[in-house]
Formats: sequence, structure tokens, C-alpha cells
Amino acid sequence: MGSSTITTKDGVEIFYKDWGKGQPIVFSHGWPLSADDWDAQMLFFLSKGYRVIAHDRRGHGRSTQTEDGNDMEHYADDLAALTEKLDLHDAIHVGHSTGGGEVVHYVAKHGMKRTAKIVLISAVPPIMVKTKDNPDGTPLEVFDGFREALAANRAQFYVDVASGPFYGFNRPGAKPSQGIIDNWWRQGMMGGTKAHYDCIKAFSETDFTEDLKKIDKPALVLHGDDDQVVPYKDAGVLSAKLLKNATLKIYPGFPHGALTTHHDVINKDILEFLKS
Repeated sequence: MGSSTITTKDGVEIFYKDWGKGQPIVFSHGWPLSADDWDAQMLFFLSKGYRVIAHDRRGHGRSTQTEDGNDMEHYADDLAALTEKLDLHDAIHVGHSTGGGEVVHYVAKHGMKRTAKIVLISAVPPIMVKTKDNPDGTPLEVFDGFREALAANRAQFYVDVASGPFYGFNRPGAKPSQGIIDNWWRQGMMGGTKAHYDCIKAFSETDFTEDLKKIDKPALVLHGDDDQVVPYKDAGVLSAKLLKNATLKIYPGFPHGALTTHHDVINKDILEFLKS
């Protein structure tokens, strides 16, 4: 145990950390980050007697910088390959943002028998983009802007995201943490440009509605009402309604990256859910 890699059936190396013993908690990170974004959760739940596992999504972090396969189908298949390789049972899957979509699609497609509970934090399901069936979604032009900014100057774009809307550091009275901003930028720049570019479509346009309807495992849905990246009314609130057995908690004033800025509150609430 420690860290290692698995190789998927299409030859992609997936980096993962695997610490401790006990019931496994598997963490799926947001775009364009890595397993390192779960530092506060990995340490906390390890200290509570859980086995904690976090991987770098394909194209992200220390995993292969893939040209193709940067979509939710492959993300879910990669997570299935990891859980099977580690022979995980009675697992708790925790997903943040894009990772929430990965968890939902994995559990619905592969993981019902191996999964005990799920936790979604500021997660993208059911679907982010505005469509005829999702009139309150985010206009496609917003995501086109993400792609344009990434292609033009990824390094500056990542500075702007981390120092602005991701953690709510652009709000009046906010106290930005340079360390948090730098760590977000570091994680983002470790990954591949092509994979990150493709992932914008994956997290914004994938419709998880039917996946959510299939899942009957106990689910905890956490979302901040000041999430400037994934608006909570079109995400957490709707996901909780579609899941068969969900508990919804909305945090006043919490930003998209609350698992970092408010990890003490988030960790406590997840632990309470796991013990219930």
C-alpha cells in the first residue's frame, strides 16, 4: 500500500494512492485537478480507521496524458478497473464536481454490487449545460469560453479560476489563500492540455439523469449556495430528487471548492453520514 498504478485495457496508466485498512473510501476529483485535491479528506478519514483511495483521472495528474478517451464512459470504466484490481467491496464513493459525475456513472454502470454509499460534493449531475429539457442550465457559450481560454493560455486561465470563482476568493471580504491558489494551479498544470480540453465537454454536456434514477444506495448530496462553477439549484437539488435514497445539505455561502476551504465542516458531515 502507498501509491501505484494500474494499466487499463486500452493501455492507460492510472495513478492512485491507497492508504490504511478498513472500509474503503474512494475519492474522485474535480477538473482539472488530481488525487492531491483530497489531501484534507485522505488524512482525516485515514485517522478514523478507513482505507482511503484516490486516483488521478486519465489525462490528469500523474496518469497518462491521453489524447483520446477523455469522456465519462472511459472515466467510469477506469474507476471500475481500479475497484476490481483492488478487489474493493462495501466501498464508499465520494466525488467532487466532475468526479461526482464519474461516481454516478460508475455506480450505475458497474458498481452497484461493490458500493455501500455515495457522497456527491458540488457535483455536476444531472447535467450542466442549458438544453430544451434543462432550461435553467449554463449556456454552452460559457463552456466554449473555457475552451478558448484554455487553448489560448492554460497557465493564466488556471490562475484566474483558482484565484476567483472556484474558491469564492473573488467575493467581497474574502481572504484568498495563496497556498490554495498555487496548489490548484500546480495540480492543473500537471495534467495534459488535450485531456483537460476534452473534459470540459465531458463534465458539462453528459446527462446523468438515468444514472441517478438507477442508484438506490444511500447518498449524501452536499452543495454550497454560493457555488459559482456548478450552481446548486440545477445540480445538487435536482440530483437529490432523482436519487432514490438521498440526503441533501445546502451550505450557506460555501463555494465550489468547499472541500478545501471548509474541509472541517465537510469531513464531519460525511463522517456522520458514513456512521448512520
